[in-house]
Amino acid sequence: MFSLRLLPILFLFSAAPSWAAPSRIGISVGALDNPFYQALVRGAIQAAHHLNPSAQITSLSANFTLPLQQQQMRQLIAQKVDLILLGAVDSQAIAPEVQRAREAGITVVAVDVDAPGVDGTVKSDNRQAGEITCRYLAEQLGGKGNLLIQGGPPVSSVSDRIAGCRAALAAFPKMHALDGGNGLGSSLGGQRAMQQDLARYPAIDALFATNDRQALGSEKALDAQTHGHLLIGAVDGSPDIERALRRPGRIIASASQSPYLIGREAVLLGQKLQLRQPTERLIKVPVSLVNRYNLAQYQGWLSALPPIPKR
Repeated sequence: MFSLRLLPILFLFSAAPSWAAPSRIGISVGALDNPFYQALVRGAIQAAHHLNPSAQITSLSANFTLPLQQQQMRQLIAQKVDLILLGAVDSQAIAPEVQRAREAGITVVAVDVDAPGVDGTVKSDNRQAGEITCRYLAEQLGGKGNLLIQGGPPVSSVSDRIAGCRAALAAFPKMHALDGGNGLGSSLGGQRAMQQDLARYPAIDALFATNDRQALGSEKALDAQTHGHLLIGAVDGSPDIERALRRPGRIIASASQSPYLIGREAVLLGQKLQLRQPTERLIKVPVSLVNRYNLAQYQGWLSALPPIPKR
C-alpha cells in the first residue's frame, strides 16, 4: 500500500505563478485504500502545488458507495472549492450533484470514469485496455476457447473495457465470450463472482477481469478449487499485479494505466477550463500491456514523469 506522502526525489517541479490557479481543490474517488487512487491523488496534489504552492486539497474516499459520494459532493460545494476532481462510483447517478456543483460556479473534471454534465474528463483509453488484454489472452489460447468476461461497478471504464474485449474477440471466430458475474471492483468481489461462474460454466479457458483486484480475487477462487489451468488478464498494471507476474500463476497480463498522469492532467485541464483557454475537454491517456516477457522494462505507476511545462 502506498502512502500519500510526496516523493520529491521522483517528482521535481519548478515553482509556477499562482495567478488564476485553483486555490481550493476537492477530490472524491472510489476508494483511497486502493493504490490506483492514491497515485491519482498524488498526481493531482503535485500538479496543484506546482500551479499554486498554497493550494488546499481535500481528498475524500467514497468507498464505492453512491450515497457517501453524494454527501461528499455536497460537502465540497459547501466548502466553496474552485475545482472538483470526481472519480464517480456510479457514472449516471452522480449527475444531480455535478449539476449543483456547476451551478455553484465550481469547475468539475471527471477522472478515470465518465460523469454527465462535467466540464471535462481525463481517463485511460479503457476500450484500448480491453482490446489489448483480450487479444493477448486469445492469442495465448491459440485463437480458440471460452473466455469469461467478468463485470464490475456501473461506471464507464468497466463498460468500455468490456466493449473493447468483445471487439478484440470478434477477430477470433473460435473464441466464445461468456458473461461473468459482477466482481464489484474488489478482490473479494472477484473471488465470489469467480466461484459462482465456475458453478455456471463447465468449461472456462480464460478470464478477463475489469481490474487487477478482481483478477487477484478470482485467482484465489480458482486455486481453492484446484481448477485446471485457466489464464487471467486484467486492467490496471498495479504493483500487486507486478508481484503476481513475477511468480508462477494464472495471471499473465494486465493493461497498465497511469493514474498519476490522470490526476496531474485533470488539474491542468481544470485550470485551462477556469481560464477559458482553448482545450480538448476529453483527454484519453494511452495504456500498454504488461506481461511476463516485458515486466523487466515496466516502470509501473510510480515511474518518474517529465516535469510539468512552465506556463
